[in-house]
Amino acid sequence: MNGRLHELDVRPGESLNVVLRERLGLTGTKKGCDSGGCGACTVILDGSPVYSCMTYAPKADGRDVKTIEGLAGESLDAIQQAFSRLYAFQCGFCTPGFIMATKALLDGNPSPSDHEIREALVGNLCRCTGYAKIMEAVRSASKSYGGGEE
Repeated sequence: MNGRLHELDVRPGESLNVVLRERLGLTGTKKGCDSGGCGACTVILDGSPVYSCMTYAPKADGRDVKTIEGLAGESLDAIQQAFSRLYAFQCGFCTPGFIMATKALLDGNPSPSDHEIREALVGNLCRCTGYAKIMEAVRSASKSYGGGEE
């Protein structure tokens, strides 16, 4: 989990979201709809974005899991900086999910087209309708990931 090994006994039907939030205290990963419909719980599992509410915790055993808490090092990641600088959030509830989906996208494709950005973020919902600013932030962050000059 975020580069650290955790040993936990988990129940077979326990979701990764429950383990993250309730057992490891990683509450940056949100619990939204709890049915894979909003994307607020998005984390990265072995390089791919997944809904932690729909991922059984035992499936993460021995695998690389990255949450919003593991994204920043000494300073905020370029994606977090872009979201903040460009005000790509309103209430902020959906923001960790959008940031993690963006991270998975830019790690694999540092110069995505608008169509590719939309496809990567299609499973994430912003109830405040901040989509224009979110798109702008992803485009901006892509420049820091090698997608061109900022």
